[in-house]
Amino acid sequence: MNGRVRGWWRRGRWVALGLALLLVLPLAGSALALRVNYAGDLQEGTKTRGKDAIWLGHAWVDGRKKDTDLADFAARIKGTGIRDLYVHAGPLEHDGTLPAARYPRAAWLIESVHRTMPGIRVHAWLGDILATEGPEGLRLEDAASRTAVVGSARQIIDAGFDGVHFDLEPLLSDDADYLSLLDDLGELTRARKVPLSVAAHQIDPLPALHSVNGAVSGSEKWWSQEFFGQVARRVDQIAVMSYDTWMPLESLYGGYVAQQTSLALEVTPEGTDLLMGLPFFHEDDLGHHDSAETVAAAIRGTRLGLGRTDRDRERFGVALYVDFAAKEEDWTAYREGWH
Repeated sequence: MNGRVRGWWRRGRWVALGLALLLVLPLAGSALALRVNYAGDLQEGTKTRGKDAIWLGHAWVDGRKKDTDLADFAARIKGTGIRDLYVHAGPLEHDGTLPAARYPRAAWLIESVHRTMPGIRVHAWLGDILATEGPEGLRLEDAASRTAVVGSARQIIDAGFDGVHFDLEPLLSDDADYLSLLDDLGELTRARKVPLSVAAHQIDPLPALHSVNGAVSGSEKWWSQEFFGQVARRVDQIAVMSYDTWMPLESLYGGYVAQQTSLALEVTPEGTDLLMGLPFFHEDDLGHHDSAETVAAAIRGTRLGLGRTDRDRERFGVALYVDFAAKEEDWTAYREGWH
């Protein structure tokens, strides 16, 4: 190692240390704030409003699920606040189109739900990977693709679904093409008198964190609070994917959900249903620690945020992700903590 390289290496070490301190010190303070955010008493009335939802897997429309499965599911959700079913009917093709062969049993499901579970709405859950962080995927900047997505929504409504739910990821904050798509979808759904709903990224827990994360990693995990509000004003329902948070402890995760709930409430208009996601799945990786991201912690965090920010908010609920990965303990925590 020559002198020039040694000097560069020493300077590099100090730069790296400086960057680490810039990251670690705010994060340490944030962790303390999240712990504090998870403390406190739950306020009366911060429970279900009967506007909850659940994401359901593709088996409900491709022929794998039968009448007995539906009867079991009806018994499962009886007495809960679940009103909306987001049933996976996609994915979309990368050009925005949707082959009808992907949901051959949709008519059976819709008719059976309407007959056996009055008041429950069946939405088609559509999504695709976006070409925002890689070469493959749906390109929202392509006007023809956006037009095709609207056509797919029209196709789903014609098939008898009660609404359409979109989950397009990874969706960068401040994406004007996405807002344009929502404007076009809203014209369709209002004309057809069905709800339009979307799954939403989390909101910056620190100011402009999505921009910092994008510059460092090349990807964006969060949306700005302003962009979240812009999306919320264009839809009938917005469901925050408040899981996969990287939080290592239950108290930090619960405090994070409380913060996310408050941030979302501040910019979601009264006329839009705001739903906070509950982790009804079990994995252990960098993004999701099963021992930390529990249903109980998510519900407590949701109730704390609701109570502190807008306790009397009526158009509010939780969304359960996802039916095929849920355990009995998840359903118990949902019933005991939210009802």
